[in-house]
Parts: sequence; structure tokens; C-alpha cells
Amino acid sequence: MGTLVEPALLLLLWQSVWALDIPLEVRQPPTIIKQSMKEHIVDPKDTMVIECEAKGNPHPIFSWRRNGKYFNVARDSQASMRRRSGTLDIYAKNNPEQYEAEYQCIASNEYGSAYSNKIRLQLYRAPVWPREILEPVVVSAGLPLVLSCDPPPGPPKPETYWMSSSFPTMQAVRPDRRVSMGVNGDLYFSNVLINDSVADYCCNARFPYKNVIQQKMPVVVKVLTSDSVRPRTVAEAAPTWLSPTGSSSSILVLQGEELLLECIAAGMPTPRITWTKDGEDLAVTSRMKVKNFNKMIQIPKASFDDVGEYTCAATNRLGYIEHTITVRVKAAPFWLEKPTDLILAPEENGRLVCRSDGAPRPTISWSINGEPIETADPQPNRQVSGDTLIFRSVSASNTAVYQCNASNQFGYLLANAFVNVLHATPRILGPRNELTKVIEGSHALLDCRYFGSPVPELRWSKYGQGNLEGNRFKTHSNGTLEIKRIRIEDQGTYLCIISNIAGRDENQVRIEVKEPIIIVTKPQSMKVMRGTDVRLECGVKADITTPVTTNWLKNKKHVTLGWRISLDESNLVITNVNRGDEGNYTCVIKNELDQKSASAHLMVMDRPNPPTNLELSDPYERTVRLSWVPGDSNHSPITEYLVQYDDDDWLPGKWRNLSTYPGTLNSVILHLAPFSYYEFRVIAINEIGASRPSRPSTRFQTSGAPPDVIPKNLKGVGTWRNNMEISWEWNGPKLKYLVWWRRRDSREEWKNATTKWLKYYIYDADTFTPYELKVQAVNDFGMGPESPVVIGYSGEDRPIAAPLNLRVSDIESTQVTVHWDTVTRGSIMGELKEYKVYYWRDSSQLRWHWVNRAMKSKSFPDDVPEPSGTVTNLIPYSNYKMYIVVANNRYEGPPSNSIHFSTPEGVPSAPTSFRIQQRHLDSIYVDWDLPAEPNGIITGYSLKYQTGTGEELRVEEFPPNTTSFSIRRYDRYTRYRFSVAARTRLGLGEWHTEESPHYTTESNLLLSLCINTIGLVENKHFEVLNGCCLCVDITTQGWFIGIMCAVALIVLILLIVCFIKRSRGGKYPVREKKDISLEPVDDKDQEGSFDYREEERGLQRGQPSIEAMMKRSDSDDSLVEYGEGGEIPFNEDGSFIGQYTGTRRDVRELDFGGSLELHSPMNTIYSLA
Repeated sequence: MGTLVEPALLLLLWQSVWALDIPLEVRQPPTIIKQSMKEHIVDPKDTMVIECEAKGNPHPIFSWRRNGKYFNVARDSQASMRRRSGTLDIYAKNNPEQYEAEYQCIASNEYGSAYSNKIRLQLYRAPVWPREILEPVVVSAGLPLVLSCDPPPGPPKPETYWMSSSFPTMQAVRPDRRVSMGVNGDLYFSNVLINDSVADYCCNARFPYKNVIQQKMPVVVKVLTSDSVRPRTVAEAAPTWLSPTGSSSSILVLQGEELLLECIAAGMPTPRITWTKDGEDLAVTSRMKVKNFNKMIQIPKASFDDVGEYTCAATNRLGYIEHTITVRVKAAPFWLEKPTDLILAPEENGRLVCRSDGAPRPTISWSINGEPIETADPQPNRQVSGDTLIFRSVSASNTAVYQCNASNQFGYLLANAFVNVLHATPRILGPRNELTKVIEGSHALLDCRYFGSPVPELRWSKYGQGNLEGNRFKTHSNGTLEIKRIRIEDQGTYLCIISNIAGRDENQVRIEVKEPIIIVTKPQSMKVMRGTDVRLECGVKADITTPVTTNWLKNKKHVTLGWRISLDESNLVITNVNRGDEGNYTCVIKNELDQKSASAHLMVMDRPNPPTNLELSDPYERTVRLSWVPGDSNHSPITEYLVQYDDDDWLPGKWRNLSTYPGTLNSVILHLAPFSYYEFRVIAINEIGASRPSRPSTRFQTSGAPPDVIPKNLKGVGTWRNNMEISWEWNGPKLKYLVWWRRRDSREEWKNATTKWLKYYIYDADTFTPYELKVQAVNDFGMGPESPVVIGYSGEDRPIAAPLNLRVSDIESTQVTVHWDTVTRGSIMGELKEYKVYYWRDSSQLRWHWVNRAMKSKSFPDDVPEPSGTVTNLIPYSNYKMYIVVANNRYEGPPSNSIHFSTPEGVPSAPTSFRIQQRHLDSIYVDWDLPAEPNGIITGYSLKYQTGTGEELRVEEFPPNTTSFSIRRYDRYTRYRFSVAARTRLGLGEWHTEESPHYTTESNLLLSLCINTIGLVENKHFEVLNGCCLCVDITTQGWFIGIMCAVALIVLILLIVCFIKRSRGGKYPVREKKDISLEPVDDKDQEGSFDYREEERGLQRGQPSIEAMMKRSDSDDSLVEYGEGGEIPFNEDGSFIGQYTGTRRDVRELDFGGSLELHSPMNTIYSLA
């Protein structure tokens, strides 16, 4: 009974000690805290680093073993250890292969030695494929083929894949049922086809350590065919195995490693692969993947459940074969319970447990400070019991590092665990007197990490009273107090007390309980229209003593705030929403203790995205099928599609609507015109609006077909007297037109002609002859339907007869009735259009009155019972002339005889130049002129006037020779309304009404009155004298005549100066010139003409500015220009005296600056003569 209790007590004691944290300031044996992996691959070109770090007190000293022997690092010039570390740095510039070995690190101090795993150092070697020239592989079609890869070995093992190259591209070989890439990297062809020789094949290997890709030299495959027997055919073959070979094989895999089962068969046709396990159909589980067209089974992590016999079968129509793969699973050692450090007080008991498993089961061996326990100094209180090392009544001699090694044929495990025997006063580790804030309803953890030897007792209390344990309070083995579902009343100060036989220690922890964050208003998911504003609300309630922050996330990323997206307290406001705003929005409210979140989805409805991938198929003469991939509807269903087309070869881009289709369709038949080019695009439409147009389809041409449309608007019109233009409208591309015609009401045969234009002309036709016309469209595929017969007429000619017996009746002052005799139809030379009367006002019956003789006309259609009409808008009391012509659609005929008639008197028009003047302050003067059209003999005038205040209307009558009137004003502010009209014997004519202005001053506004009333009459001047406005004709004023004379004189003087400057520009009197010999005088010179060219050249040198200003005249010897020089006298006969001998000045002595001096006014006048 005592034997069973003791292990249980030891287990409890070990568990309680294991939970303690050992501060580093306590003396302790070494502990390995960092080391390299067991299989350590390094690049010899870089520094080779083998890591080994350890802790302990005192700090451990490091040493190394290489291949089980001591490695003297200090004596190796290419190796060194880092300071206060065991990490080994090897700079192997010379012979790095010597360092490829097994290393083990040892960390030691006075209390023991800890050992690392055995680290196998492997050198990475740059993968190099041998440079070899591969001969082409020749194989007959239908036979299997295996292309080997054989990549350079690792470490680590490379990943292989195959590429096929066909100039100028290279692409990966795609596995299929016939072509496979094996586990060993080879490329398998179950059977070879002719197309396999199109490309070269090269194997590529990727080495993961440096991520380097190496490429093997490409292999050329030549496929032979037996064309003599059956061209382009191959022989069939039953299945055979390519990998693995034979009928059975076995695979050993370690637990946790990848298991790959592969079966690749040859045969023609390509065999199909099926799998069974242990005689039953293979059940594919989640741990298993069937790949490579059923030719491979992949199990990423093998387990003992995968043990069994896997049978793969290959089948085609010629045979059936099987292969059985026996799978065995073994396991390297793995931990069940790993030994941990043990701290004991003297005389305490303890144990180290080293439990592991594997297949086969591993053996356990113990070492003390690296020495096998069997050869170490025996200790009576230490006992090995299987996988457990037991200590009783320990003492300081038991302090050491113990190694446990669990190994089998597939690997080993090594663990270090020290036993440290010491007395230690209890101490609390970590910070003291902490303040802990927690949220109401949560779990609170109050830390109280401690250390002591023997293991101290721990007790928690509130305010130092009682013991907290049970219900909502739980004390963990590491000293942490857990309070579940904490409440407000749990707030306060808690005391952690530890004690053992060596002493006591305590620590206080104060707790503040805060109200939790509550989101009272959560954001709601929305479906909104693009362009609207959105407000996502997030109302919060939290502890007032703890400030909160609000963050918004969109699709788990922080929302960037800006002018369009802003925060209103904790609410998110988005204005002018667009598609980019769609997503999941999360409101995150947090403080230093708590965090709550609420999410909503924002869905933005928008116009649909344009359709894509427009494809044309099923082309026919007049139809084609258009298909497309619908774009995103943007949360508003697509209601219809609009198909547009462009058929303009000359000006592309003019899209026109073809038809609309329901939104559920994405493939439609389009009805088109034959023999035309088309491009199409599609627009999707939903309730929001229309999408952008899709990209245009490929250009499409419909095939030809006979025309099916009749040309429209057929008509025949003559453009000349003996022709007819037959025209119609265009109705399709690449058409010709067959035109038919014949005389109407004749027995002649139809005539026809073919043209590619839209007009056809008939010549040598009789004038204005009716023809029957028809037309039909024709192309290379046939003839279209004929149009209905229409009547057209040939050209019209000028009428040859004039209407006779032109006469007038019912003559009134403004209108007259005209009569005439019609002409015969044959003389019209066409279709009668109208009779046209031309008339003009020849004179007035008032001999002194000037008239406008402009000709006017009026047309009368030939649809009246009798040939007559009325001419209106005549002017009374006038003499008129008139004639008449007949007209067809093109020409007017000859005029008839002219007739004369006179209109009687009428009422006159309104008097002109009606003026209102104020010549004195107490009177108003009005006057007027004759009417523009008297329309008879003026017999007098009537004048009406009254004040603006509505007094009695007064009427004055005047004889025809009186055209003025004056009245006395009652005051200076009364305004008058005047109306004047002329009278003939037929009565009063049109009234002319004016109103006098309003006067407020006696001088300035009187002038304004004159100007406004008279209306700025031409050649009038207004003056205000003694308060009266006088209207004066300025052309009779002396000051005006003086100004005009001065202006005329100034203009005359300017003209004289201009003529003088022009005449002096190039002609000068004959003078002697120094040092210049005269040219011989010819007969012409003796008669008075001479050459000035030398003089001009001299002047040009001396006077460039004048030469630039003046032009030479057309003649160099004009006598008019000689009058300018005052020094040359004339003889009585007009010849020059002293032509060559007279006194002269050298032209170089003349002054031509600024302006030319006039010697006398007479000379000037003579020069202008």
C-alpha cells in the first residue's frame, strides 16, 4: 500500500515545483535556450553559423564536440565563438568541406553541463547540370516514352518541372491522362503522338535554399510514323507499367511525413487508372488528395491508419494490369512527457520523467552532465526506474544536469533537465502594488509569481482578511488568482501572501471595476443609390471615467477620413456615395480595458457595368448572332440591353440604335442588311440608368443577297426642253439599278438601262411628254422587286404666246380688277403654272411729286372660272402701267401689250416733320410738312390739341398753305398733346400725334425741349436767348462759314506741301558737278532733253533719308518739275539758258536736312502748273 502512495505524493510534489519560475539571480545549472536544427544547411561562401545559447548562474562556459571528439575552436584560424555565447562562426575560405561534420555544443558551470542536439552541418553546393549534348530521342508513334530529369542532388531536395519550347515561346508542360511528371522528376508519355515532336522539352529544377532555378539542356523528340501502311495512324497496345515496374512494390514512410503513391502506365489508347485499398474501393478522406488524373495519391501527413496494400489498376480496351504497393508506416521518437527542471530543498523527494514513443518503441538512456548514468558515481538516493529517474532525500550532491535520450533506428530525442538542491527565502517575482482595471462581468487574473525552496504556501485575501477560494475565485499553481464574472462589489485591494520555513513575503493588488462598453445604436445595413448621402450610426454608452475612441473599418481596413467621409461624434457620414464606398463597415469602440464592435454592409446601387467579350457567330445573309458577358448589375437588376451598330466606312463612330432586348438575354439574333460592314456595341440598362457602351465587336460583313427593298421616291423631271431626269433614293450598298421607261398611252416597248448612280437621263425627248417609269435594284446575287409605275414628264420650253386683250375694270384708289384672254395649251410648252401681272407706278397726277418706279408683280393661278384677278396695294392719284405673261414650271412667256390706267384720289398719309417748339416761355409753336403721299390735292389741315390734365379737346382748321400754329401757355408746366392730319376732297387722312415735353427750368431745359421736340433736325442749330429756344439753320451762320473756310485753307496748304515734297524727291536743275565729266551730248540732248542719272546718284549719296521718303516720278525729263529750281532762267522760246555753263553749287554743298526751303510762293505755284 505504501509503494502505491509514494509515487502519487512525488507526482504532486513534482507538479507543484515544476510550475515555479526560477529567477536567474538564483544559482542554477546551465540551460540550453537556443540551438541550430539537427540538419543544418549552410552556404560555404557565407559565414557558417552554428547557434548555441544557454543561461545559468554562474554564466556557463561553452565548448564543442565535432564527430564525437573535442573541437579546439581556439586553435582553428577559421572558427571562433561569440562572446558570452556558444554560437560558432566559421569563415571557411579554404577547404570548407572539412567542416562538414556532426557538432554538439556543451554549456557548463560549477553545477553541471547541458548538451545540445547533435547538429549535422551540410554544405550547400551550387546546383550544376552537366553540360552535355543530348541526342534527339527517336520514337515511333504510339509507343511510350520516358524523358529523365536527374537533377543535381541537394541538400535540400530540388523541386522539378518540365517546360516545352516552341520558338519563340516557352510554356509549362501541362499534365493530362497521357503525359505525366513523375515523383522522381521524369516526364512520362503513355504513348507518343505526332504533335509531341513540335516542341523541345527541358527539365527545370528549383532549389529552395537559395531559390535558384537550373535548366537542363533541351531534348529533341522525333516521332516516326508508318505512313506506308495507314498514314497518320498509330498501332494500339495493351497497358504496361512505366512507374513503378513489376506487379508489386513497397514504401516505408515515417509518421508525419508526406506519402506519395504513384502509378503511371503505358498503352494505346491511354489507360485509365483506378485504386483500391486492402481489396476494397479506396475511400478518399479529407487527409488524402487524388491528383494527376488519378495517377497519384498524396497524403500530406502519414499516420498509422494509412498502413495497408494499395492496388492500382490500368485499363484500356486491349487489356488490364494491376500493381500492389505495400505501405508501412514507422515513427521516429516523439515526446509523451518531457523532463523539466526540478528545484528541491534538502531532504525533499523528486523525480524526472522521460516518456516517449515511436515505431519501433525507442530506448531510454540517462546521462549526468553528459556522462552515462551507468558509469557515473553511484548515489544511493538516486534510482532509475524505466523512463523515470527518482530522487529521495536529496542533498547538494544531487545538483546536476541530467540528459534523457530516447532513440530508435529512425531518430533520437535529447532533453536536458537539471536538479537544483538549495534553501531559498520566499520571494514574489514581478512588479508590486499594481493597479488592475477590469470590466464588469469579465474574468480578472491577479498575478503573484513567486519562488522559494522549499515550495512556499500561497494564500489570497481581500483587505488581508479571510481566504479567497471557491465559487468565483480560483488560485492557480503559479500563484495567479482568477476571479470569474467580476462584479462592482469585487472592487478593492487584494493581498497575496507566500511563506515557507525560511520566511514570508506578500504583495498588494488593487482592482477597479469599470462599466462595460455598450453599443446602444448599431449601424444598419443599407442599400442606397449612387450619389446619395449615408449616415452609419454607432451610439455608445461607456464608463464615464474611462475615455473611449471610435474607429471605423471598411473591409477590415481603417477608413480614411476626408472632405467626403467624416465623423459626427461616433457616427460615420458619407456624402455623394459611389461604388468604391461599398463594403462591410465596422464601428470599433474601445478604451484601455474594453473593445466592442458592430458591423453593417453598405450596398451601392449604380448603373450597370458595360458588357464584355462581345462575340459574333452564326453569320447568314441578313442575320448574325451577337453574344456577350453581362457586366455587374451593381445591385440593380438589368432590365434591358440596347444594341447599337456602326456601318459607316467613311466616318466611323456614328453609332445608331439597332434594337433592345430583355435583360435576361446575353445572346441575340441581329437582323441586318446584306453586303454591309457592321460593328456592334451593347449598353446595359437598369433602373438607375444606362451603362457605358461596351467595347466594339470585331468588324463584320454580311454576305450578299438579292435586294429586297424597292427604291423609293421614283420621279421623272425634265431639266431641259428635250430631256428627262429619272431619280430615286439610295437603298443599299453595292447596288446597281435597272431603269425602265416608255411613252404613256403608246404601244412602244419598254426601254431600259442599268446604272450605278441614283439618276438617269433620257435625251432626244419631245417637249413636256409624259412617260411611264419604273426601277428595280440589282446586285451580283439577283434582282430586287420592281417599283410601281409612276408618270414623269420631259423638259419644258419657253411659252411661245402671250395672253391677249389685257384690260382693267373697277378702278379704285388702292386696287383694280385685271382681265385677260387665256392662251392655248399647246403654246405653253409645258404645264401651266400661273399668269403673272407686272405693274409699276409711272407717275403721280401731281406733277411736282416724285414717285418710285419699282416694278411689282402678282401671280394668278389657272383655277378661276374666268381669267381675271385683283391687284391691291396701289397708291391713289397715280398713273400705272401693266402687262401680263403666262408661265410654266421653268419659263415665262413673252409679255402682252402694256396698258395704262390711273387711280382716283384717296385720303392722304400723315403730315411729316411734325415739330413742337417753345420759342417763348409763355407760348408753344408747332409746324409740319406735307404728307409723304398726298394721294390727291390737299384742301387743308386739321389740328387737335388738349392739355395733359384732360381739358376740353380743341380743333383748329387750316388752309393748305398754312403749316404752323402757336398757342399761349397758361403756365410753364402744362403739357399738350397735338394731333395733325391732312385733307383731300375725299376726307381726312392719317393723324400724326405728338406730346410736348415737361419743362422745369427756363434755359437748359428749354434747349432740351428744342432738341427733343424737333428731333435733331439735320443742319439745325439751337440757341437759348433770353429764355427762348431758337431754331436756326447753321448753314446760314457766319461763324459756321468761317470755320469751313479755315478748314478748306488748311487742307489746301497741306496738299501744296505734299506736292512740293513729292516733286523734289528725284528731279533737280542741271548743275555742274565737280570732278565729274559730262557724257557726250547726242542729238536728243541738243533739243532740250538731258540725263539726270549722275545727279541722282550724287543726291542719293548725300540724301538717303529723303530718297527713302519720296518716290521717283515715271519720267526723268518732265518740264513741269524743272520749275522748282529758281536759278535756271528760260529763253523766250522756252529753252534753257546756260544749260551747261551757268553758275551752280555742288550738290554736296546743298542742305537737305529736315525739310526743303521754298524760294518764293510763285515758284511753288509754277511747279504745280
